[in-house]
Amino acid sequence: MMQYRKFGNTGAEVSALGFGCMRLPVLKDGGVDEAEAISIIRHAIDEGVNYIDTAYPYHDGKSELVVGKALQDGYREKVYLATKLPLWNVHEEADFDRLLNEQLQKLQTDHIDFYLLHAMGKERLEQVVKPLHLVEHMKQAKADGRIRHIGFSFHDSLEAFKEIVDYTDAWEFCQIQYNYININDQAGTEGMRYAASKGLGVIIMEPLLGGRLANLSEHVAAFPAGKTPVEHALDFLWNQPEVGVVLSGMSSRKQVEDNLTYASRSSVGMLTAEESAVYAKVKEIYDSMSMVGCTGCSYCMPCPFGLNIPEIFKAYNGFGVHGSKNRVRERCGAMEVGPDQCHSCHKCEQICPQHIKISDVMKDVAKLVK
Repeated sequence: MMQYRKFGNTGAEVSALGFGCMRLPVLKDGGVDEAEAISIIRHAIDEGVNYIDTAYPYHDGKSELVVGKALQDGYREKVYLATKLPLWNVHEEADFDRLLNEQLQKLQTDHIDFYLLHAMGKERLEQVVKPLHLVEHMKQAKADGRIRHIGFSFHDSLEAFKEIVDYTDAWEFCQIQYNYININDQAGTEGMRYAASKGLGVIIMEPLLGGRLANLSEHVAAFPAGKTPVEHALDFLWNQPEVGVVLSGMSSRKQVEDNLTYASRSSVGMLTAEESAVYAKVKEIYDSMSMVGCTGCSYCMPCPFGLNIPEIFKAYNGFGVHGSKNRVRERCGAMEVGPDQCHSCHKCEQICPQHIKISDVMKDVAKLVK
């Protein structure tokens, strides 16, 4: 059975597992497989998942449309629906209502339960949120019923996170990247606990670091037998009392079934001291082998020069594990556009949630494979 958790001071009880709609099943042409996506979303809801998370840019703007279709036939009433305001598209105050109303239409609903300012950081706080009075606009939208709860997702430093948390008492929840590798990155453990101490509900994204923790190499994995790498990663999060919802970007029915099973046996304090200690060991090994902190979110895409940035970085990270230049050369060589074709335009770096200096890393990959 699905386990539920108190979500900060919102009064909501949310499923331990949330359905993240950034990695829905796709067809050969890259478009969303709507029939399969709707099927697995509804199946998850039937099995107790009550938190559905999407955003304006996911799947090139199609995710919200698909989620809206999935939540027809009575499913909307069974869930808390979350989506996000794309701050990079907000240039004047009128953009807030324009974008929110567009999202409501795409999602075929009259309200968003949990509405987030997307990918907050120090720069966006100072250059967009404050001057355009976006929190006040969120309060107005809450007052008129278009949204129910006010929050933000975050990608920046711990210092910036605390500043944003303290910026207004209107925040009711936040969404952070967190897993047993990222305990000291971005908001990290300290930020998570800080937000929870203020009464904010905490949503976890990237629990598997873009899938990288789901397929650990034998060189990295040091966990005891009996659980999959995915279950170990999720249990690390569910063990902690500050965690509300753990989002998983599920793209197949098997992933849904497996995660439902893991969530059904989740609880706060579920790990022994010995089990908890293993995570630090795995992190130490992983950190020594990882080449670049890409999570495969694809915010950097499309590249104006045709590079498949996430796939190139995936190949590069493989080098950290297996140490074979030939394998990286083979994978990059099979791509239409190689890392040596990067023009250092920096467009991708402006949107990368991990703040990766992508053009610099591309030069390193190009040297490795030439």
